[in-house]
Amino acid sequence: MADGTGLTVGAYEPADLETLHRINEAAVPFVNSLTRDELSELIATSPITLVVREEGQPLGFVLTLLDGLDYDSLNYAWVSSRYPAFSYVDRVAIDEAARGRGLGRMLYDALFPKLGDVRDKLLLEVNLEPPNPASHAFHAAMGFERVGERWSADRAKGVAYYCRPLS
Repeated sequence: MADGTGLTVGAYEPADLETLHRINEAAVPFVNSLTRDELSELIATSPITLVVREEGQPLGFVLTLLDGLDYDSLNYAWVSSRYPAFSYVDRVAIDEAARGRGLGRMLYDALFPKLGDVRDKLLLEVNLEPPNPASHAFHAAMGFERVGERWSADRAKGVAYYCRPLS
């Protein structure tokens, strides 16, 4: 999908891995840190990983998962315990220099119709602590509704869960 500005959204390609890993690590703590091999394994389990590119260079990505995985994630476990069938955004990250250009919206606009054929709802989480107010506002504007939250025992880490219908 191209937008007339040289920006395109397309499927993940193995040549993207190094750049996506760098983008992921620069987005910590809003996504968790992964080794390059862990990111590659996660992408391999993803039904849809989309990459936004400018002149072929990756600027950001969204990685989704489906229900039913044996995935060691407290957030995925929270969603799994409440929803029997779902699509899940495990991570979305945009290169810091490219933020504010609407790339997240481009990724989601390309993602929604693809996932709508697979599941009828998309879930994700956004940090409450450390705070990520821009992501809360972005996801609300994209039609996500807050459906819960989870805090660590010491309240040092918290997330809000969001859901968006896809049909």
